[in-house]
Amino acid sequence: MAIEIGARIPAATLNYLKDGVQAISSEQLFAGRKLVLFSVPGAFTPTCSAKHLPGYVEHHADFKAKGYDVACMAVNDAFVMGAWAKDQQVPEGLTMLADGNGAFAAALGLDADFTPFGMGKRSKRFALAADDGVVTHLFVEAPGEFKVSGAEAVLAAL
Repeated sequence: MAIEIGARIPAATLNYLKDGVQAISSEQLFAGRKLVLFSVPGAFTPTCSAKHLPGYVEHHADFKAKGYDVACMAVNDAFVMGAWAKDQQVPEGLTMLADGNGAFAAALGLDADFTPFGMGKRSKRFALAADDGVVTHLFVEAPGEFKVSGAEAVLAAL
């Protein structure tokens, strides 16, 4: 079952690249702040690289102005997420998170099976906003779509 508005973010460990691979718990990540987390099926994939991440890069300051930090997540390793951040010129403060085995996506109930496409288990394309670890907004895309989880749509809803 997918996470719902009003639910607490489940416990999991994610990784990011900063002076090597660093681990962060979901509790630490969401504690005491407003955070928009958006997730893509994979770094360097077409829609993710051409539309999803670039929208959040472009509007990063707009989220900050509304009081939200932003994090991007994919079922990739921290090195891939770091390389993708450099390729996409991700600004300081937009955290690039690796859910390497898809455990967090599964805990959220937002995992997806991309095995038919040779990509294995991944995350659905989604965005959520949380305040101190409690989900306040949730935007989950239908398979193959990019309509509700982009930066502009999420900003309009906040």
